[in-house]
This record gives sequence, C-alpha cells and structure tokens, in this order.
Amino acid sequence: MKKLLSFITIAILALVLAACGGADEKSTEKETKNDDKTLVVGASAVPHAEVLDAAKPLLKEKGIELKVEVFQDYILPNVALHDKELDANYFQTPGYLELQLEDNPDFDFVSIGEIHQEPIGIYSKEYKSLKELPTGAKIIMSNSLSDHGRILPIFEKAGLIKLKEGVGANARVEDIVENPKKLDFSTLIEAKLLASSFEAGEGDAVVINLNYALEGDIDIKNTLIGQEGKDVVPANLVVVNSADKNNEELKTLVEVLKSEEIQKFIQDKYEGAVLSVK
Repeated sequence: MKKLLSFITIAILALVLAACGGADEKSTEKETKNDDKTLVVGASAVPHAEVLDAAKPLLKEKGIELKVEVFQDYILPNVALHDKELDANYFQTPGYLELQLEDNPDFDFVSIGEIHQEPIGIYSKEYKSLKELPTGAKIIMSNSLSDHGRILPIFEKAGLIKLKEGVGANARVEDIVENPKKLDFSTLIEAKLLASSFEAGEGDAVVINLNYALEGDIDIKNTLIGQEGKDVVPANLVVVNSADKNNEELKTLVEVLKSEEIQKFIQDKYEGAVLSVK
C-alpha cells in the first residue's frame, strides 16, 4: 500500500512539474514573440511589393525582417490589416483611405508615411490624343469612386467635358454638366481588370491605375494619351492600425522607404512612370 501511495505521489509531482514546465515554455514562447522584429506588410504586386523587396536588405541591417504579402485587389489588404494579419499595408491613396474609413466604421487606420506617386493614365490603341476621341467614344474606368475625382478633371482640363463648379477631387460622372462629344463613361469594372479590358480592345480608351498598367505590361510609352498632372497626383501611403502608429519598427520601415536609396530605386526602376515623393 505504501509503495502504491509513493507511486501516486511521484506521478502527481511529475504532472505538476510538467505543467510548470509547460507554463515556462509558453512564457518563453510569448517573450520570444514579443521580441520578434518581423514586419508583415500587404502590398499590390507592382510597384509596391517590388519597392518593399528592394527595402528588405536595408531593413535587415537594422535588425528587421520584412515579409511581403501580395494582394491582387484593393479590398483585402485593409480587411487583413483590420484583422491584424498584417502590421501595415502599402497600396492606397488618401482619397481611397478616406472612403474606406467612411464605409467601414470598424476600421481604425492612419497613414504613417507618403512614399511615391502613381499618375492615373488614359490609354488608347486607336487614338493618339484625348482630342482625337470621336463623338460617343466609350471611356472605360474603374468602379472606385476615389478614382473618379482624379480621372474626370483630366478630361475637363483637355476641354472635353465641364464639371459642376466646386466638386474638385469629389467629382463623379453625374457631376458632368457639359459633354459636347457625348463621351460614354463606363464605370462598372474593377480596377484590377482594366489592363485586361484594354488588351482585349474594349472601349475607345481605358483609364488604368499605374500599378495595374505596369503589372499588365501595358505599352505605356506608345498608348498613353492623357495623364494626371504631377502637381495633383496623390501619394501612396503606408497605413497601419491607429494603435501601432508609434511602433518603432514601422517608423523605421517608413524611414527606409523614404531613404535616398529607395527613392533612387523608384526613379531608376520605373523610368519616371512612378514618381518618388521627396
């Protein structure tokens, strides 16, 4: 009986020690996770992910590992950021961010840095300028309202339409008050499909976000017939959850992306199609 009690006592002690050991292991695991300096950043494939890849060695020198998650649309990077699957994302402009915050009250995001600019362009396989567009020409543009306030002023500046006074960056197709050529603005397509639509020969002109034009290997030099002025192009942002706005690793990420080395990479890689933010 005594032997049995001793065996039970030893078994109980072993279980207690194992539990303590497991707790210690979990504690150590948690401490290691807290000390981890890996950043996970969501980005569009081109140019954002390429820019981040160029920044990896510079961040490595500062003790930060960078993992880049590539997204093919403009919706999921913010969902993933909200769900804390990402530490930051890098793909959106201030106008798009503002609309996202309005449409999703549970999103609590802030920008912590402006990195580069991407002029929206108007492309055509048949016409060489905006003024050549014929009466009734079909203009295909994205269904993203934040883009409309950037696109329509290009047509207004070219003298093809007139917008309601004062709409500015909030311009919508319904704000067109004069359209002598009766241009047909189609806004039913997702931004990521614009390059494919252009290559398929749809429309007389297609308005394409620069990242998708680059990703789709559009012949920018020979098909670009209109573009935003450099003075009005919004910056692309590094966006984080508000609670992380003072995170030191994220601040370092922005410092590296704004560094002379990365800004020169942007200028050299994209030959002026993507503009660095000074």
